[in-house]
Amino acid sequence: MPPELIDRQQLARRRARALAAARPGADFLLDVVADDLIDRLAVVPRRFARALVIGDPTSRLDRALVASGQVDSVVVADLLVPGPVSGRPVIDDEALPFSAESFDLVISCLTLQWANDLPGALVQIRRTLKPDGLFLAVLVGGDSFTELRQSLIAAESDIAGGASPRVLPMAEVRDLGALLQRAGFAMPVADQDRMVLRYGNFFGLAADLAAMGATNCLTARRRTPTAKGLLIRAAEIYGRDHADADGRVRASLTLLSLSGWAPAPGQPKPLRPGSAQMSLAEALGKTRT
Repeated sequence: MPPELIDRQQLARRRARALAAARPGADFLLDVVADDLIDRLAVVPRRFARALVIGDPTSRLDRALVASGQVDSVVVADLLVPGPVSGRPVIDDEALPFSAESFDLVISCLTLQWANDLPGALVQIRRTLKPDGLFLAVLVGGDSFTELRQSLIAAESDIAGGASPRVLPMAEVRDLGALLQRAGFAMPVADQDRMVLRYGNFFGLAADLAAMGATNCLTARRRTPTAKGLLIRAAEIYGRDHADADGRVRASLTLLSLSGWAPAPGQPKPLRPGSAQMSLAEALGKTRT
């Protein structure tokens, strides 16, 4: 069994609190990711009879899929807590409650970064796909929020003489293609898109993370409330080390995009090593010396 890095019950409570508060503008990242997923799907020249969307609390992705005309019906499920639509399944994406080969399309929207068993979650998703079904996902990874991590570690070291885990461990894009292949996906692709968010100060970033239900849910976190002095010191360090000339602070964000197909007869397959009919030099019009 993989270690339980994420306290998923705490995650459920944080997400439920965030959904109940529903602060305007806090779902901006969901909008960005939903638009990206719809754009990626639009270049696939086929229609999908039944789709599963995991993680769509605002229903933006659900509505966009229906409007696209590429999907006949959509089942929307959310991670551990229900969304605003009554009757929506509440799921754990490490143990999907759907029968094998239930969907032609599965889309995961900003949930896989919370998986304790990411390889197992990918296997679960692969199992639910019909042959030649498509999987698309976006998750947070890479060097996301490295400035926040550095500032909190430095502040806690200054005040308490040591640091506790506060920022989620992140998957790297170079590992995800191999995980997709290991889970049984054909034609796996993993890529990344880096962006920089800018805030007036540390506390603006912290407020947005809380409004998304994305604050510290690590199992190894300290269980006592964070001292105000620690946050003030972290804000000072953040402003000192990660501010632009105008005084606004930076927050790095890396979105990892995944795609893969459930294997099926007739899909393109890579050629066997050594089976090429011409050399690379010949293909490039060059002469060997």
